Amino acid sequence: MIQTCDHVLPHGITLRCRAAGTPGRPVLMFLHGFPEGAFIWDELLTHFAAPENGGFRCVAPNLRGYGGSSSPAEVTAYHARHLVEDIRALIEAESPQAPLACLVAHDWGGAVAWSVASQHPEGMQRLMILNAPHAGAFLRELREHAEQRQASDYMRFLRRADAPVLLAEHGWRRALGFFAQADGQLPAWLTPALQQRYREHWALGMQGPCHYYGASPLFPPAPGAPDHLATLQLPASALRVEVPTLMLWGMNDPALRPGLLEGLEEWVPRLQIQHLRNTSHWVVHERPARVIDELEHFVQQQFSSEDLTA
Repeated sequence: MIQTCDHVLPHGITLRCRAAGTPGRPVLMFLHGFPEGAFIWDELLTHFAAPENGGFRCVAPNLRGYGGSSSPAEVTAYHARHLVEDIRALIEAESPQAPLACLVAHDWGGAVAWSVASQHPEGMQRLMILNAPHAGAFLRELREHAEQRQASDYMRFLRRADAPVLLAEHGWRRALGFFAQADGQLPAWLTPALQQRYREHWALGMQGPCHYYGASPLFPPAPGAPDHLATLQLPASALRVEVPTLMLWGMNDPALRPGLLEGLEEWVPRLQIQHLRNTSHWVVHERPARVIDELEHFVQQQFSSEDLTA
């Protein structure tokens, strides 16, 4: 059974979580992306909490700014260091005696998870990333490839002060449009009931989710504007991830182009990549059985003590 709980973290942020399984069991933690919420993981929470599937404690927070979690008004509250501290503290609250069995994350949740794994590798045994670019690769592709800059143009819209209001217009038509297929139609998995669930979730607040884009320096410059990416420096120490990592990548993602998968071994030496054909950005919705299967195999893999403690 999935329950809702509020974790009040020591630094004053509350994360509203969906959780299943017995506290004290090995923990799987799941981080959603934009414009989603903790509920996207429900099928995985139920599956992995079952005794026959490992009996894990499964926890999926609504990230800062989303769905009943704390939503600071100022954009500076969404800088990476604050998002990382939220998840580090949540790991400590849910798994104080042992590292997570795996941190699983998609989209913006993945961006946060990359940083948590880099800065706090002791907090997890494994990292599983679903269509979320590594910051080093994302900066490189934005600088060097027009295809990725064009694919990321939408980020400038989400940085606008009026973006939350525009997203809500006409029954959240623009927000639902993020899920649209290449032909402009909404996918079959986005049923009327799921659309309504998203509308209710977004009605709790969209300013926080948009602040993720406003706070990040990784966005394409507007035509004719100074290229802030040319001088942007990311510390090498913040890019290195020693935790054993599995990436599942929907190859038909219109926003995150395949070039983002190149050269990752420079930063992530213990990396496996699974390419998902005929799959777009919304991997959890489109391929839940595949995600479950890959995570089951991943948590069963044995790594050396160096892999698990690096």
